[in-house]
Amino acid sequence: MTSVLVVEDDPIIRSYLLDELTAHGLVVRTSPDALGGLREVTQWQPDAVVLDLGLPDLDGADALRMIRGLSQVPVLVATARSDDREIIKLLNAGADDYLVKPFSAGQLVARLAAVLRRSAVQSGAAGPGTEGAAGAAPLVVGELRIDPTARTAQLAGRELALTRREFDLLEFLARNAGRVVSKRELLAEVWRLPYVDEQTVDVHLSCVRRKLGERASTPRYLHTVRGVGVKLVSPR
Repeated sequence: MTSVLVVEDDPIIRSYLLDELTAHGLVVRTSPDALGGLREVTQWQPDAVVLDLGLPDLDGADALRMIRGLSQVPVLVATARSDDREIIKLLNAGADDYLVKPFSAGQLVARLAAVLRRSAVQSGAAGPGTEGAAGAAPLVVGELRIDPTARTAQLAGRELALTRREFDLLEFLARNAGRVVSKRELLAEVWRLPYVDEQTVDVHLSCVRRKLGERASTPRYLHTVRGVGVKLVSPR
């Protein structure tokens, strides 16, 4: 059975999530603070973590970085902060996905299922659309080189520090280089959930664009086609 650790300081929310996730067939443990959560990650080794940001002992973003220092367990951040800069900070710190409070138990279960599916694919060292493919050939677009097997990306010989989701997104775009890919297709192929908020795609695209060293106003590799989607091309 899938095990989930809920790190949440509010006792009412913590109890609600425990009851709801258990009712959905998950094995759940909870912690009211970050240090307790870190201990559970180390000792219990859950399949996924739901992490609140407003914790009494550590800021959730700091707790996230500490978790990433211990484990690659999928982490879904539950936050009341909807500011793009905050969300980008969390994704760069290693969050696999996020939910803005308030949210329903159904939304949480669906998001957990999605990150667990992605984690299962990644553990096989395969990117989107290449499940089970061993020794896949590197993808080259201009000076951008992506190795699906090693899950590394380099630009002009410099390795890019990508999160797992950012790598999946960039790899999928590279596999479809020169073709305009809609956000709906990205949600279906990278997130594997067609009903995720499109803002999630926008945030990740913004992160990838910044790591490629470009801006939306002056793109080189990543071009937005207004009202249609986005495409990855080799700069001229």
